[in-house]
Amino acid sequence: MRWLRRTGASRLPSYSEEPEDRRGYTEAFDRLYTRIAGVYDLAVRLLPVWRTWLRQALPLIEGPRVLDASFGTGWLLTQYAAEVDAHGFDLNERMVAIAERNLRRAGVHADLRQANVEDLPYEDGQFDTVVNTMAFSGYPDAAKAIAELHRVLHPGGRLLIIDVASPADRNRIGIAMVRIWKRLGDLLRDLPALLAESGFDVDEREIGGWGSIHLYVATKASPTPWPRRRGGHPRRR
Repeated sequence: MRWLRRTGASRLPSYSEEPEDRRGYTEAFDRLYTRIAGVYDLAVRLLPVWRTWLRQALPLIEGPRVLDASFGTGWLLTQYAAEVDAHGFDLNERMVAIAERNLRRAGVHADLRQANVEDLPYEDGQFDTVVNTMAFSGYPDAAKAIAELHRVLHPGGRLLIIDVASPADRNRIGIAMVRIWKRLGDLLRDLPALLAESGFDVDEREIGGWGSIHLYVATKASPTPWPRRRGGHPRRR
Protein backbone atom coordinates (compact mmCIF):
# COMPACT_ATOMS: atom_id res chain seq x y z
CA MET A 1 0.00 0.00 0.00
CA ARG A 2 1.31 3.44 -0.89
CA TRP A 3 0.79 6.27 1.57
CA LEU A 4 0.69 9.03 -1.06
CA ARG A 5 -1.78 10.03 -3.72
CA ARG A 6 -0.69 12.63 -6.25
CA THR A 7 -3.11 15.51 -6.87
CA GLY A 8 -3.21 18.83 -8.63
CA ALA A 9 -2.42 19.95 -12.16
CA SER A 10 1.02 21.59 -11.93
CA ARG A 11 3.59 20.13 -14.23
CA LEU A 12 6.00 17.77 -12.48
CA PRO A 13 9.62 17.23 -13.54
CA SER A 14 9.84 14.34 -15.99
CA TYR A 15 11.54 11.08 -15.08
CA SER A 16 15.14 10.79 -16.19
CA GLU A 17 16.39 8.51 -18.91
CA GLU A 18 19.27 6.21 -17.97
CA PRO A 19 22.60 7.69 -19.12
CA GLU A 20 23.92 6.31 -22.40
CA ASP A 21 27.49 6.31 -21.06
CA ARG A 22 26.81 4.75 -17.68
CA ARG A 23 30.44 4.10 -16.89
CA GLY A 24 31.31 7.71 -17.69
CA TYR A 25 28.44 8.94 -15.52
CA THR A 26 29.70 6.91 -12.55
CA GLU A 27 33.30 7.96 -13.04
CA ALA A 28 32.29 11.64 -13.19
CA PHE A 29 30.38 11.36 -9.91
CA ASP A 30 33.28 9.48 -8.33
CA ARG A 31 35.71 12.28 -9.28
CA LEU A 32 33.28 14.89 -7.94
CA TYR A 33 32.92 13.16 -4.57
CA THR A 34 36.68 12.73 -4.30
CA ARG A 35 37.00 16.53 -4.57
CA ILE A 36 34.16 17.42 -2.20
CA ALA A 37 34.27 14.55 0.32
CA GLY A 38 35.57 16.75 3.14
CA VAL A 39 33.00 19.49 2.51
CA TYR A 40 30.26 16.87 2.19
CA ASP A 41 31.21 15.38 5.56
CA LEU A 42 31.15 18.80 7.20
CA ALA A 43 27.79 19.67 5.65
CA VAL A 44 26.12 16.46 6.88
CA ARG A 45 27.40 17.06 10.42
CA LEU A 46 26.50 20.76 10.52
CA LEU A 47 23.18 20.91 8.64
CA PRO A 48 20.32 19.86 10.94
CA VAL A 49 17.85 19.41 8.06
CA TRP A 50 20.05 16.77 6.38
CA ARG A 51 20.42 14.79 9.61
CA THR A 52 16.67 15.09 10.20
CA TRP A 53 16.01 13.42 6.85
CA LEU A 54 18.50 10.62 7.44
CA ARG A 55 17.22 9.91 10.96
CA GLN A 56 13.85 8.92 9.53
CA ALA A 57 15.39 5.55 8.65
CA LEU A 58 16.53 4.71 12.18
CA PRO A 59 13.26 3.40 13.70
CA LEU A 60 12.74 1.17 10.66
CA ILE A 61 16.10 -0.64 10.74
CA GLU A 62 15.84 -4.27 11.82
CA GLY A 63 18.86 -6.48 12.60
CA PRO A 64 20.88 -8.32 13.30
CA ARG A 65 22.66 -7.83 9.93
CA VAL A 66 22.38 -4.42 8.29
CA LEU A 67 23.99 -3.10 5.11
CA ASP A 68 24.45 0.64 4.51
CA ALA A 69 24.57 1.05 0.73
CA SER A 70 26.61 4.04 -0.52
CA PHE A 71 27.08 5.38 3.00
CA GLY A 72 28.94 8.56 2.03
CA THR A 73 30.98 9.68 5.02
CA GLY A 74 29.12 7.36 7.38
CA TRP A 75 27.17 9.71 9.64
CA LEU A 76 24.08 7.50 9.71
CA LEU A 77 26.20 4.43 10.43
CA THR A 78 27.52 6.12 13.57
CA GLN A 79 23.93 6.34 14.83
CA TYR A 80 23.10 2.62 14.69
CA ALA A 81 26.24 0.51 14.17
CA ALA A 82 26.61 -0.20 17.90
CA GLU A 83 23.24 -1.98 17.94
CA VAL A 84 23.62 -4.36 14.97
CA ASP A 85 26.11 -6.32 12.88
CA ALA A 86 26.79 -3.38 10.58
CA HIS A 87 28.25 -3.54 7.08
CA GLY A 88 28.57 -0.91 4.39
CA PHE A 89 29.96 -0.08 0.99
CA ASP A 90 30.65 3.01 -1.06
CA LEU A 91 32.16 3.42 -4.50
CA ASN A 92 34.35 6.37 -3.55
CA GLU A 93 37.68 5.56 -1.89
CA ARG A 94 37.91 8.87 -0.02
CA MET A 95 34.37 8.52 1.32
CA VAL A 96 35.28 5.09 2.72
CA ALA A 97 38.36 6.53 4.44
CA ILE A 98 36.40 9.39 6.02
CA ALA A 99 33.62 7.02 7.13
CA GLU A 100 36.17 4.75 8.81
CA ARG A 101 37.57 7.76 10.67
CA ASN A 102 34.10 8.90 11.73
CA LEU A 103 33.24 5.44 13.04
CA ARG A 104 36.46 5.33 15.08
CA ARG A 105 35.69 8.74 16.55
CA ALA A 106 32.19 7.55 17.47
CA GLY A 107 33.60 4.40 19.08
CA VAL A 108 31.60 2.02 16.89
CA HIS A 109 32.52 -0.55 14.26
CA ALA A 110 31.22 -1.57 10.84
CA ASP A 111 32.71 -3.73 8.11
CA LEU A 112 33.24 -1.15 5.34
CA ARG A 113 34.18 -1.94 1.75
CA GLN A 114 34.76 -0.08 -1.48
CA ALA A 115 32.33 -1.55 -4.03
CA ASN A 116 29.95 -0.80 -6.89
CA VAL A 117 26.24 -1.27 -6.23
CA GLU A 118 25.92 -3.18 -9.49
CA ASP A 119 28.31 -5.92 -8.33
CA LEU A 120 28.18 -6.37 -4.56
CA PRO A 121 30.67 -8.56 -2.68
CA TYR A 122 28.00 -10.14 -0.46
CA GLU A 123 26.20 -13.46 -0.41
CA ASP A 124 22.56 -13.92 -1.39
CA GLY A 125 20.12 -13.20 1.44
CA GLN A 126 22.82 -11.98 3.81
CA PHE A 127 21.07 -8.94 5.30
CA ASP A 128 17.93 -8.18 7.28
CA THR A 129 17.89 -4.49 6.29
CA VAL A 130 19.60 -2.50 3.55
CA VAL A 131 19.75 1.29 4.04
CA ASN A 132 20.28 3.64 1.08
CA THR A 133 20.10 7.37 1.78
CA MET A 134 20.41 10.14 -0.81
CA ALA A 135 22.34 7.88 -3.18
CA PHE A 136 19.98 5.97 -5.48
CA SER A 137 19.46 8.97 -7.75
CA GLY A 138 23.19 8.78 -8.50
CA TYR A 139 23.08 5.21 -9.83
CA PRO A 140 23.17 5.10 -13.65
CA ASP A 141 21.41 1.72 -13.95
CA ALA A 142 18.41 1.53 -11.64
CA ALA A 143 17.46 -2.02 -12.60
CA LYS A 144 20.91 -3.45 -11.84
CA ALA A 145 21.14 -1.56 -8.56
CA ILE A 146 17.73 -2.77 -7.37
CA ALA A 147 18.50 -6.33 -8.47
CA GLU A 148 21.68 -6.41 -6.37
CA LEU A 149 20.06 -4.83 -3.32
CA HIS A 150 17.19 -7.30 -3.66
CA ARG A 151 19.62 -10.22 -3.97
CA VAL A 152 21.52 -9.52 -0.73
CA LEU A 153 18.32 -9.20 1.35
CA HIS A 154 16.80 -12.30 2.87
CA PRO A 155 13.12 -13.01 2.06
CA GLY A 156 11.06 -10.67 4.19
CA GLY A 157 14.01 -8.28 4.50
CA ARG A 158 13.62 -4.54 4.25
CA LEU A 159 15.14 -1.99 1.87
CA LEU A 160 14.99 1.61 3.13
CA ILE A 161 15.59 4.33 0.54
CA ILE A 162 15.60 8.06 1.18
CA ASP A 163 15.87 10.13 -1.98
CA VAL A 164 14.45 12.85 -4.20
CA ALA A 165 10.97 12.64 -5.73
CA SER A 166 8.23 15.04 -6.79
CA PRO A 167 5.85 16.27 -4.06
CA ALA A 168 2.38 14.72 -4.09
CA ASP A 169 0.65 18.10 -3.75
CA ARG A 170 2.76 19.59 -6.58
CA ASN A 171 3.75 22.62 -4.54
CA ARG A 172 6.07 25.03 -6.33
CA ILE A 173 8.92 25.00 -3.81
CA GLY A 174 9.10 21.21 -3.72
CA ILE A 175 9.02 20.97 -7.52
CA ALA A 176 11.73 23.64 -7.79
CA MET A 177 13.93 21.65 -5.41
CA VAL A 178 13.49 18.50 -7.51
CA ARG A 179 14.47 20.44 -10.63
CA ILE A 180 17.63 21.65 -8.89
CA TRP A 181 18.59 18.07 -7.98
CA LYS A 182 18.11 17.06 -11.61
CA ARG A 183 20.25 19.95 -12.86
CA LEU A 184 23.02 18.80 -10.52
CA GLY A 185 23.02 15.44 -12.29
CA ASP A 186 20.74 13.29 -10.14
CA LEU A 187 18.37 10.91 -11.92
CA LEU A 188 14.66 11.12 -11.13
CA ARG A 189 12.82 7.77 -11.29
CA ASP A 190 9.47 6.21 -10.50
CA LEU A 191 10.94 4.24 -7.62
CA PRO A 192 7.71 2.62 -6.37
CA ALA A 193 7.11 1.12 -9.81
CA LEU A 194 10.72 -0.05 -10.21
CA LEU A 195 10.76 -1.62 -6.75
CA ALA A 196 7.42 -3.35 -7.26
CA GLU A 197 8.63 -4.80 -10.57
CA SER A 198 11.63 -6.26 -8.74
CA GLY A 199 9.53 -8.12 -6.18
CA PHE A 200 9.20 -5.57 -3.36
CA ASP A 201 6.08 -4.49 -1.50
CA VAL A 202 6.49 -0.70 -1.28
CA ASP A 203 5.29 2.03 1.06
CA GLU A 204 6.18 5.67 0.42
CA ARG A 205 6.02 8.84 2.48
CA GLU A 206 7.26 12.42 2.19
CA ILE A 207 9.68 13.39 4.95
CA GLY A 208 10.95 16.88 4.10
CA GLY A 209 12.05 19.42 1.54
CA TRP A 210 8.47 20.62 0.86
CA GLY A 211 7.64 17.07 -0.21
CA SER A 212 10.73 16.62 -2.39
CA ILE A 213 12.43 14.09 -0.08
CA HIS A 214 10.75 10.70 0.15
CA LEU A 215 11.22 7.61 2.28
CA TYR A 216 10.53 4.25 0.63
CA VAL A 217 10.05 1.14 2.77
CA ALA A 218 10.39 -1.83 0.43
CA THR A 219 9.91 -5.36 1.76
CA LYS A 220 11.28 -8.31 -0.18
CA ALA A 221 8.53 -10.82 -0.85
CA SER A 222 8.81 -14.03 1.13
CA PRO A 223 7.49 -17.19 -0.57
CA THR A 224 7.15 -18.93 2.78
CA PRO A 225 6.85 -17.65 6.36
CA TRP A 226 10.30 -16.47 7.45
CA PRO A 227 11.33 -16.91 11.09
CA ARG A 228 11.83 -13.52 12.71
CA ARG A 229 15.44 -13.01 13.67
CA ARG A 230 16.55 -11.66 16.98
CA GLY A 231 17.22 -7.98 17.17
CA GLY A 232 14.81 -5.20 16.33
CA HIS A 233 15.52 -1.71 15.16
CA PRO A 234 18.36 0.14 16.90
CA ARG A 235 17.58 1.93 20.10
CA ARG A 236 18.17 5.66 20.08
CA ARG A 237 20.93 6.64 22.42
